Amino acid sequence: MTDTSTSSTRPAAVPYPAPVAAAVRAALDKQAFDVVVLDLRTADGFTDFFVLCTGANPRQIEAVADAVAKVLREELGERPGVVEGLKQSEWVLLDYFSFIVHVFSRDARAYYALDRLWGNAVRHDVGDGVGDGDRVPG
Repeated sequence: MTDTSTSSTRPAAVPYPAPVAAAVRAALDKQAFDVVVLDLRTADGFTDFFVLCTGANPRQIEAVADAVAKVLREELGERPGVVEGLKQSEWVLLDYFSFIVHVFSRDARAYYALDRLWGNAVRHDVGDGVGDGDRVPG
């Protein structure tokens, strides 16, 4: 008989690298919703991952983008090569080269539909952080 009690209490491994997981956690900590990670490695993408999330208003969108940048800088020494859209706060893009974080307004996310555009990518629905099961282990 094998004891599985210890393995059931460990969080499941995240199917993407630590910087991507850190970005997801930072977005969830600022109450971003509809958080999705697209694995583009087999989809002929120009980057390995997209982190997509939505904010309720321009202030929250900016707060999510700021939190992601701060966590990645302070915890992992990562800095984005490009930041776009921060002044408009409809769609903020943080380009870390191997992954890109997109923080959208509801309207911009619906209009640009990156979720559907990259339909051949492996999709990881993270959720909105409301339930404990939605949190990214870290």
